[in-house]
Amino acid sequence: MAQVPQTFFDALAVRTWCSLALRALGRSREEIDAINVYPVADGDTGTNLYLTLESAAAAVEAVFTGHAAGPGNRPWGAVDGSGPSTADAMHAMAHGALIGARGNSGTILAQLLRGMAQVLAAEGEEPHADGRALRLALRRAADSARQAVAHPVEGTVLTVATAAADAADGAGGDCASVAQAAYKGACAALAATRGQLGVLRRAGVVDAGGRGLVAVLGTLVETFTGEAPAAVAAYEPHARAESAGTGEPADTEKPAGTEECAAAGGPAFEVIYLLEAEDAAVARLRERLDRLGDSLVVVGGDGLWNVHVHVDDAGAAVEAGVEAGRPYRIRITHFGLGDVHTGAERPPRERAQRAVVAVVPGEGLAGLYAEAGATTVLARPGEPPASGEIVQAVRRAHAREVVLLPNDAELRDTAAAAAEQVRTEGVRVALIPTRSAVQGIAALAVHAPDRRFDEDVVQMTSAAGATRYAEVVVAEHESWTMAGICQAGDVLGLVDGDVAVIGSDVTATAATVLDRMLQAGGELVTIVLGDEAPAAVAEHLEARVRESYLAVDTVVYRGGRQGALLLIGVE
Repeated sequence: MAQVPQTFFDALAVRTWCSLALRALGRSREEIDAINVYPVADGDTGTNLYLTLESAAAAVEAVFTGHAAGPGNRPWGAVDGSGPSTADAMHAMAHGALIGARGNSGTILAQLLRGMAQVLAAEGEEPHADGRALRLALRRAADSARQAVAHPVEGTVLTVATAAADAADGAGGDCASVAQAAYKGACAALAATRGQLGVLRRAGVVDAGGRGLVAVLGTLVETFTGEAPAAVAAYEPHARAESAGTGEPADTEKPAGTEECAAAGGPAFEVIYLLEAEDAAVARLRERLDRLGDSLVVVGGDGLWNVHVHVDDAGAAVEAGVEAGRPYRIRITHFGLGDVHTGAERPPRERAQRAVVAVVPGEGLAGLYAEAGATTVLARPGEPPASGEIVQAVRRAHAREVVLLPNDAELRDTAAAAAEQVRTEGVRVALIPTRSAVQGIAALAVHAPDRRFDEDVVQMTSAAGATRYAEVVVAEHESWTMAGICQAGDVLGLVDGDVAVIGSDVTATAATVLDRMLQAGGELVTIVLGDEAPAAVAEHLEARVRESYLAVDTVVYRGGRQGALLLIGVE
């Protein structure tokens, strides 16, 4: 079906482009994964690009939803009631990509979008951008992405991005003309990548990251013309045994000056994390990480960065981040025995019979769940995981049967979508609709992998359903609640998702919430402390349970940066 074309680059165009790009990467993900041989032949470039765009699209949709809900929910500061501005949407797209960036390719894509946002969301901008602004945005995107990579290599996505910007520079007219020129330039550059890197030439493929960027630029054309551009055959992954168009055997010699990670002895780990840090500290971090490993990409700005590097000493890479600022959402991937750097075959790993995959709101709970044998997906405050992240976690679990715990009512649909996708891959999945991490703890406590799958799911569901849950949070703004009107800064006690108590003191409010929950009885109280909870609150609540509720046990965990000050469960 033809897409309704957009005349200018405005907020609706950003939303349309995001949606189309996500669909395009979803369709081509497996093809891109299959041709991924540089910088590491780990077959995940298409997946990483998809997950990065999925995070960007979710952020854009959140901005539109916020505007539809009214002025009180406009997180990006538009000044009228007509919907988000171009700045709103483009900032959201870039920020969503930054916090959700995966792998080398996803990190570079995030910086490309950030570069575009710096132009298209400039201060004092008109309600929409024209062809001239789009040309400038594509140029800024290519330049900023190249600057973010420690050692740029030609024949990669950077080459394709630069070619797209060069072609756009020579185009006149409206956004559609500029987008078409950029797409054609990118296609030509992508076809040439096969001859620019020895590893691509030997495999007979084009650069996977560049292929993904071409797909994204193709949807930019569709956004402004209403029609998808004709496919370009020149970059299809053919002739693995021959050089492109020559009929000669593929060159077996590496091009001078390139440092291919596929060489024997390459780094063993991929380390990625978000980092809150000042510019000066990040500059020092770049130098230190560059000495530790390769494939270094650091993107972002304004105090928030996404760091990607391949190293042998993963701990040293994380410690460098700690010295620079506050790293979080840390992901470390071991390339494994017979890893992709050496090109050796990796022995197939036997599937486990059953696994539990859980979404958890803080590092502390992630550790607790992992100790209990679960595969976890970390949900930072204000950064819910996309369905693709949950799919990846299920794949990491590598089991024939999976019990999925979303631990948040708002994530049930996301988790359901992930479950549907992995079922098509032959995995048996049961989704238990846990609405809080404390319900997930209760379910995990009765998990028995030696039981029949259905019986295990029933027992876990029953344990979760028998657990009442509460959280203590601080109100961010004035609002109507089930307990009355709250003001910004008030302490709220929510029981089973509804505000039940409004107070001014965290400990007193938590005690009132706990009393209300225990009025209906209970045998075990679970308390999960957030980083910002008062130090003495757990001790006070434990004493209250001992003194007032005989035969009720209490267990306390530290959840880390989990959003809520306290999570409370009563079984």
